[in-house]
Amino acid sequence: AHVVDRAHAAADRERDELLLGDRPSLSPRARLWGWLGPLTLTVLGALLRFWHLDRPAKLVFDETYYVKEGWSLIRFGTEMQLKPGVTDVMWNSGTTDVHNPTLGNIVVHPPVGKWVIGAGEWLFGADSPFGWRFSVALLGTLSILMVGRIALRLFGSVTLATIASLLIAFEGLHFTMSRTSLLDMPLMFFALAGFGALLIDRDRSRAVLARKVGALPRGEWPRWGPWLGARPWRWVAGLMLALATSTKWSGLLFVACFGLMTVWWDLGARRTAGVRHWLAAGLLKDGPYAAVQLVVVTAVIYPLTWLGWFLNPHAYLRGWAAANPGQGVQWLPEWARSFVHYHHDMWAFNTTLTKPHSYQSNPWGWLVQARPTSFFYEGPKKGELGCAVDQCSQAVHTIGTISLWWAGLVALFVVLHQWLARRDWRAGAIAAGVIAGYGIWFYWQKRTIFAFYEITFEPFIVLAVVLVIGLLLRPALSPECPPNERQLRVVGIAAYLVVHVALFTYFYPIHAAEVIPYKEWYLRMWFPSWI
Repeated sequence: AHVVDRAHAAADRERDELLLGDRPSLSPRARLWGWLGPLTLTVLGALLRFWHLDRPAKLVFDETYYVKEGWSLIRFGTEMQLKPGVTDVMWNSGTTDVHNPTLGNIVVHPPVGKWVIGAGEWLFGADSPFGWRFSVALLGTLSILMVGRIALRLFGSVTLATIASLLIAFEGLHFTMSRTSLLDMPLMFFALAGFGALLIDRDRSRAVLARKVGALPRGEWPRWGPWLGARPWRWVAGLMLALATSTKWSGLLFVACFGLMTVWWDLGARRTAGVRHWLAAGLLKDGPYAAVQLVVVTAVIYPLTWLGWFLNPHAYLRGWAAANPGQGVQWLPEWARSFVHYHHDMWAFNTTLTKPHSYQSNPWGWLVQARPTSFFYEGPKKGELGCAVDQCSQAVHTIGTISLWWAGLVALFVVLHQWLARRDWRAGAIAAGVIAGYGIWFYWQKRTIFAFYEITFEPFIVLAVVLVIGLLLRPALSPECPPNERQLRVVGIAAYLVVHVALFTYFYPIHAAEVIPYKEWYLRMWFPSWI
């Protein structure tokens, strides 16, 4: 009996270890550095992103839409049409009274991302490039810290967490998108925040499960397992993913993929805990609650973000149902019928947009940076904007730092192997983020789409590369590793990071709109498809 009791105790310890993860517990000093490392990189990233944020002092690419729409939301609660004759030149010169307050304008994306842009305009002025770019730059900066903290929670390594923050802090696409007021950075931020909240929920719910099941005698383990509590961090995740969806509809893919992921984690936790009917418990006990926290929350939050549209009688199509009493979904109230019809028009636009663009890009080429987007280009002559030679260039390109993206392409194959062959849940989580942000665009290949959309899943490319770095460094931690091999592995990773920062530094002028000689700009166009 004593032998059996010892065996049961050993099994219980093994169960608890599996439940609580295979990551090493961190000492107080390591926990401190787990903040200081990513925070230091975040501060450096902030200095880079906010330095000359007002350059160029002009609307670039689709800022022409979202900056003005953000200011319209601040003034009228919804997007209004521009007055006749309004041009970007007028806006660039400081004229911000450009909207007709009685005529609503159709938009093709929900309002949250534009509210984010408008908040910066409200704080620092819509007539200032710093004002209309501030909020997006802030979210981009905070995402550096989030990536590092998420890496720490995934891998349990301060070194890997710091590397993750370094890779994204010194990355060209992330840098450029942090300094441009488009919707894709807010979308990425909210999706990443949702992912991070689900990671915290995973750890805490497993700790609750280990505590509750471990407190019961072996013969009294419940068939379905215990209730895991309110799980507040999954409510936070639901809010963040709702905001992602309310920025761009592609946020729904993150809701779906991360929702399946968190239920899959619950299934695995109950099975590891020894719950007899773990499958039924996960699907019938955890699944519906997860659906409420993620799907229902999104369904509730999404229309609330349109409150300004509901309250403004001049908003686009706000009175459509009253003017068309026999059309639309008849059992809905008028305001809801107008809302549904508006979304029908938005869907029609987003699914049929095939107008050719010189910088459109097929998703098959995104990871290798086949066709980055040029957001801005001017060619000042000698004496203009500080140009000291006959011909200069001032440009904003979204060329991703190839040391990350090319390595990331290889790392994704390693992630798939670790997930499918080694059953590594961390690799599965990274894959979920890539699938959610990347997979949808293969269905819409005929649509006019751009390579900078990859910013939404870039954090997961970073995590994939960090996972591979961790696999390469792990043997070096073993006392049995030969000193030469240990040195080779450590020096190799350090050299990779130095090259990464060096490449970012080299391409910095064409990310930050510096005025440089045309020859210097051309030297950075490594491939014809980049021009």
